[in-house]
Amino acid sequence: MLNPRVRAAAEALLPDFLLRALDPFEARVRDEVERFAASLPPDARVLDAGAGELRYAAVFARHRYVALDLAVGDAAWDYSKLHLLGDLEHLPLADAVFDASVNIVTLEHVRRPQQVIDELARVMRPGGRFLLVAPLMWEVHQAPHDYFRYTRHGLEHLLATAGFAVRRIDPVGGFFWLMARRSVNFLSFFQGGALWILFILLAPVYGFLAPLVCYAIDGLDRKKDFTLGYVCEAEKK
Repeated sequence: MLNPRVRAAAEALLPDFLLRALDPFEARVRDEVERFAASLPPDARVLDAGAGELRYAAVFARHRYVALDLAVGDAAWDYSKLHLLGDLEHLPLADAVFDASVNIVTLEHVRRPQQVIDELARVMRPGGRFLLVAPLMWEVHQAPHDYFRYTRHGLEHLLATAGFAVRRIDPVGGFFWLMARRSVNFLSFFQGGALWILFILLAPVYGFLAPLVCYAIDGLDRKKDFTLGYVCEAEKK
């Protein structure tokens, strides 16, 4: 993965439309969370299960937002703004208290995913809505707390077993979005010491031009079997 300082510098310097093209997965997920939040009634009680650094807190400003995390995923993160510390496998919450829940790129970090989905179903009211984003073609990250990847069929099974009615499971990009991410990943091997010289030489092609081309032609992959991950919406029966 890219050095956090390099990524932060790119995010600060590049315009939004370029950032969306260079990291379409992140842009798509942000859009999905914003759309989900806008569809909820004001004052809905929302659980962000695996909230990390509360990157989506502002999106749910109109709602009664509760951020929960175990705070072990990334040692460099600031978990001080969490509302609750807790294990997703054993949520410290009463039954049927939330109108909605989000679980964004977190399910790969739990050891018992079915138990986590069961717990999220337990704390949601009947008719409560659930937004889940889970990866498929991702590199290992936040080691050693990185356990699983998910196909659409696996996600459907987990949700249905927990008593959710699945409304949609959509792929986030196809083969060429995957290649765009791998192109940027390639640069991670040229970070540190004299290797930064090669990084500077290679970055225009592998960190900019190749990802832009891949982003533009992703429509060629109609099946999306090589997707980076899935966005799922479900409703508690």
